[in-house]
Amino acid sequence: MSSSVERFDERARREADRVGETVVRRGELLRHPVYTRVLHWLVAILFVLSLLSGFGLYSPWLFRWLTPLFGGGPMTRFLHPWFGLAFDIFFFFQFLNWFVPMKWTDADRRWMRRIKEYTTNREKLEPADVGFFNGGQKLYFWAIVLSGALFLVTGLLLWFDDAVPRWLVAVSYVVHDIAALVMLGGFIIHIYEGTAAQPGTFRAMTDGTVSEEWAWTHHPAWYRDATGRDPREDYERASRRQIERERAVEAWEHEQDARERAEGTQKSER
Repeated sequence: MSSSVERFDERARREADRVGETVVRRGELLRHPVYTRVLHWLVAILFVLSLLSGFGLYSPWLFRWLTPLFGGGPMTRFLHPWFGLAFDIFFFFQFLNWFVPMKWTDADRRWMRRIKEYTTNREKLEPADVGFFNGGQKLYFWAIVLSGALFLVTGLLLWFDDAVPRWLVAVSYVVHDIAALVMLGGFIIHIYEGTAAQPGTFRAMTDGTVSEEWAWTHHPAWYRDATGRDPREDYERASRRQIERERAVEAWEHEQDARERAEGTQKSER
């Protein structure tokens, strides 16, 4: 299955690259090609549309201000299942796109055991075995896979509620809402981690690239595979250069201060 998925994904990437391009500058690495970025934003937009229209249907008295965005209550009810269906279709292609790198490994289990250190930013560098995705990203991905599947099954039962028993419809309501809450919680964490928590991450889904510093900091094993260089050595080399630059700036400032003091002394003597 993995080889078939990889072949399909490779063909899709080539086709997408024909209509778009990713510019990789010096000091940058290609993180996500055009195809991946397009899928990501389609899935994100459709999820938001499904979420907002779903809120309007779930609790009209609390979210009645949302239904006018979609043309009123009846139109919201008509559009919501189509939003959800489109979300699942595009997420299926994203699932194929990320199926291989999202496989769970021993490195991910080790990552999960140190999740406290990750959330508190106790260490500057991630462990050397963190690859293209870390354990937290994979956990979020598989939670969305499960929730998306529940979304699809329960959504279809709710869409054609006149063709199934009433108890099954009632159960579907509960499962559908729980899946939505799980996805919403993960979505909020995803936005935070991709912006404020890890500066430089968001551009991976806009420009498609990340800085080498970002790569060796957050995904050392992927950095090693992509560049053939040791991430720890490059980090230490960059740290030494930064220290040297700071010392050079400090020396220049001292020199300027000394020069200004000397000029002041000469003026006072005159």
